Amino acid sequence: MIVQRRVVTAVLAAAALLVTAGCSSGDGGAPDDGKSTFPGIGSSTPAPSSSGSPTEEAPPAKGSVKVVRTVAEGLKTPWGLAPLPEGGLLVSSRDEGTIVRVDEKTGRKTELGEVPGVAPAGEGGLLGIALSPDYASDHMVYAYFTTASDNRIVRMLYDAKKPPGEQLGAPDTVFKGIPKGVIHNGGRIAFGPDKMLYAGAGETGDRGQAQNKKALGGKILRMTPDGDPAPGNPFGESVVYSYGHRNVQGLAWDDKQRLWASEFGQDTWDELNQIKPGDNYGWPVVEGRGGEAEYHDPVAQWHTDDASPSGIAYAEGSIWMAGLKGERLWRIPLSGTKASAAPESFLEGEYGRLRTVVSAGGDKLWLTTSETDGRGSPAKGDDKILELKVS
Repeated sequence: MIVQRRVVTAVLAAAALLVTAGCSSGDGGAPDDGKSTFPGIGSSTPAPSSSGSPTEEAPPAKGSVKVVRTVAEGLKTPWGLAPLPEGGLLVSSRDEGTIVRVDEKTGRKTELGEVPGVAPAGEGGLLGIALSPDYASDHMVYAYFTTASDNRIVRMLYDAKKPPGEQLGAPDTVFKGIPKGVIHNGGRIAFGPDKMLYAGAGETGDRGQAQNKKALGGKILRMTPDGDPAPGNPFGESVVYSYGHRNVQGLAWDDKQRLWASEFGQDTWDELNQIKPGDNYGWPVVEGRGGEAEYHDPVAQWHTDDASPSGIAYAEGSIWMAGLKGERLWRIPLSGTKASAAPESFLEGEYGRLRTVVSAGGDKLWLTTSETDGRGSPAKGDDKILELKVS
């Protein structure tokens, strides 16, 4: 039995909590067709205390989003997105197992190549991508993908001088043995300010993995660029950085180099978490907030109909979170390690399922849709990359 966490906000405490069976849809598992218990602002709640560090100024409580333009169309199951320092955006296709370069000015697409060994099925396939912290000199692209036996991370040399389709070198396996499943493969990878590689690893539907510190599923992993346990990890010679996760698909750092992660819930609460090394985030004992000392409570939580979150990015003092089933972009303004105001949603239903959001510098974001992932409505058209201006 999942211990349902209580909402301590006075306004919400008076409302009746409707619990529906199912699993957070949109890379969470079987669809959950229940309706959000608390409409509007009540359906997404910040942590009980919104006070942050007194030395950190919070952004305005209300923000804005403007779609500047559609950068590219005709994408198939886009998942990972990595802006290149020389210009252009690399995009991974979950089901096709390919990486393409999109010219962010013209929208023109050039296929780098197909990643060998990708075995797409369910929520698995070619997922997150990231550039080496030494990309300027080594031109290495990292990728997290599902094989016939596991999830793994590889790196490949990107040579733009070669013909299209032949620009990816042979994959060098950095880390393997992450459990795979039809659902909950995690898949987001990112290099942190410390130049270490972080990866969200799902528990594949096997809940017991999340609380087992020796298992790789249900974790955030931290490793060197070569795949070794990173110095300073909390559990000695282990890549495990935090545990008690269900399915982390969003990783981002704020301007104080603090790590944030989005996480799919099951029946009731999706989460935005501020990640501390060695902390236990509760799954499967708790879902959402519970106020229990041994578990790290989320900074904000949403009913699964309203979010089913994948990628996140930091810009203009806020975390921006892409929602799949929720079909909207959430803004969570921050003050230190707390939400400084209630989360605010934008673009609701306008572009369908939203998968990945990445900072484009300053007040700009790149955002990808996810209508071709098997849970969307391809009749709405192929998937897109949008350029946003936010505040």
